Amino acid sequence: MVAPHVCHLIAASVTSRPLLRWVLPFVVLSPAMLPTAAQAVDFRSVGPGPAVMYDAPGLRSKKMFIAPAGMPVELVLSNGDWSRVRDAAGELAWIENKQLSNKRMLVVEAPQAVARTSASDSAPVAFSAGKGVLLELAEPVSSGWIKVRHRDGDTGYVKAADVWGE
Repeated sequence: MVAPHVCHLIAASVTSRPLLRWVLPFVVLSPAMLPTAAQAVDFRSVGPGPAVMYDAPGLRSKKMFIAPAGMPVELVLSNGDWSRVRDAAGELAWIENKQLSNKRMLVVEAPQAVARTSASDSAPVAFSAGKGVLLELAEPVSSGWIKVRHRDGDTGYVKAADVWGE
């Protein structure tokens, strides 16, 4: 926080420089407007069926691709009936909110994710899943491990670094 007497000195010197008079408020306010590390990332999934992804909000916008049901996305911005989302590859697109599900899904990013019976490297293997496989989030991250459920019903703990969507 800048002391009041310093603000008066800055303001007095700025009034003689027109450009600085316009720039200073943005410089002083900008740290307060920056996002903080405490802000939570909001993930959703596409569903219950596939959804068209657009380059702008609106059905008349350019169709970019069709996202499969269950694909996890990071919610970047919500604008009325539309949301701007980021996929696992980092691509941004718009989707109708009615095409989003609150069901939490993860996608395997590692060549092979090994799910274990407990959150430990020494625990027995429950199942493994290859890159691109969708897993349902069963429990949030705990000490670097995430409890997941495979579509076959198997459950296990995978390393958080091996999946995207949490």
